[in-house]
Amino acid sequence: MEQGYLSLVLHCHLPFIRHPEHIEFLEEDWLFEAITETYIPLIQLFERLITDRVPFRITLSVTPTLAAMLVDPLLQERYLRHIHLLIELSEKEIRRTEHEPAFNRLARMYHSHFLECRRLFEDRYGRNLLTAFRAFQNEGHLEIITCAATHGFLPLMAMIPAAVRAQVQVGAQEYARHFGRPARGIWLPECGYYPGVDEFLAEARIRYFFIDTHGLLHAKPRPKFGVYAPIYCRSRVAAFARDIESSKQVWSAAEGYPGDYEYRDFYRDIGFDLDFDYIKSYIHEDGIRIHTGMKYCRITGKTDRKEPYVPERATQKAAEHAGNFMFNREQQIGYLAGSIKRPPIVVAPYDAELFGHWWFEGPQWLDFLIRKSAYDQKVYRLVTPSDYLQMHPMVQVSTPSASSWGYKGYNEVWLEGSNDWIYRYLHEAAERMIELAARYPNATGLIQRALNQAGRELLLAQSSDWAFIMKTGTAVPYATKRTHDHVLRFTRLYDEIGRQEVNEGWLKEIENKDNLFPGLDYRVWRGSGG
Repeated sequence: MEQGYLSLVLHCHLPFIRHPEHIEFLEEDWLFEAITETYIPLIQLFERLITDRVPFRITLSVTPTLAAMLVDPLLQERYLRHIHLLIELSEKEIRRTEHEPAFNRLARMYHSHFLECRRLFEDRYGRNLLTAFRAFQNEGHLEIITCAATHGFLPLMAMIPAAVRAQVQVGAQEYARHFGRPARGIWLPECGYYPGVDEFLAEARIRYFFIDTHGLLHAKPRPKFGVYAPIYCRSRVAAFARDIESSKQVWSAAEGYPGDYEYRDFYRDIGFDLDFDYIKSYIHEDGIRIHTGMKYCRITGKTDRKEPYVPERATQKAAEHAGNFMFNREQQIGYLAGSIKRPPIVVAPYDAELFGHWWFEGPQWLDFLIRKSAYDQKVYRLVTPSDYLQMHPMVQVSTPSASSWGYKGYNEVWLEGSNDWIYRYLHEAAERMIELAARYPNATGLIQRALNQAGRELLLAQSSDWAFIMKTGTAVPYATKRTHDHVLRFTRLYDEIGRQEVNEGWLKEIENKDNLFPGLDYRVWRGSGG
């Protein structure tokens, strides 16, 4: 019998980015990179484990915005164009590096991977990767959970409860539509919790959520078992907290595994390194250099003189690091099992895009860890939060404290000098949406379409990604424009609905642009808490 449990949680999320008005759009590459470097490698990993009959249970969140993009025919077609270009580029690279053996073998490695991505994406899963994840869940290997509709940061909506409710309800509805079953768990965007948000989760029949370490440690009354057992809120929704030790080993680029000198260097990409005339057909049409995903160097050290990447040495490191992680969890769980009166659970949540995209060897590390956990130790077992609650239904009742997993642990990332200007507009739009839902309880026809689209525009404006990008300074003009665009579209719809003069041509145009959540019903803003 195992002494405790390890719960691996991968949070898959990207903001909704879809621009049919452009032939190609730079920020759509965020999705295409994630498909090639994270989602497909994870699918390949799960397929290998299933083929080899390795038992595993992992929790995977798929946010509604990501799900909407993965099933969108336009973005599916654009991904195929993207992967075709990478196949063409890798063929050129094989020829260009034929007299550079170290680089040539890497070019061949990438070429093989790109071909496999195309085969898996188009032939095996019919362009819809959600079908793969859904199958893994139906077979009992994954527990897929939902998220708020557009990853809105809920603590900063707390003053307008109906806005929080809509984010949660739409997230739950979209999950059921895509996966054919109710969501058991939810990833609160940015792990942002405030006391009372769990009431909306309970209304949506969600059983559990995740919070950062201090959110549970500062709960009232104090949790008897610390972060190594969940607590029940008074709503009877369970809160599971992140374990600091297991997080730091993987998250930290400086101290954690991803910074090892044998691993591939993310920043040295041929999109930046090669001659412009050679690479121009494979970067942005405006000449903006971008990551192609073909990277030939290892981290090497704190130097600009990078050595060629050697896959075998990196794979060996991934195996060593998986063994080290397993050993540390054995020691941790073994110690805890002797100290507390119930089998402890160690919750290890990570952004899924860390694996493969930022940390190229991350999927290999996961593969080694899952296999080693299954066969090389007997201290712990991989479980999901639902598994744990089923095995140990008696849980302490307490109220977590307000918290997030952002910098300093509260709301500062999403509310500070670079982005605080957005909230006066978001709050006013949310209040207007509630007003519209109350004023038109039974709208039909064109007015109903306009009300539903107003809801989509509000939800998209509320995405936490825009405030986060403004804070980090990575793509500020785009994040600012998205906030402006959605608020302005909402405001125009509000005015036209009020005058009963909806411009159907323009409405059809923005319905095509922002086409997510086809089943959205504006009446969701009328429910309890409004």
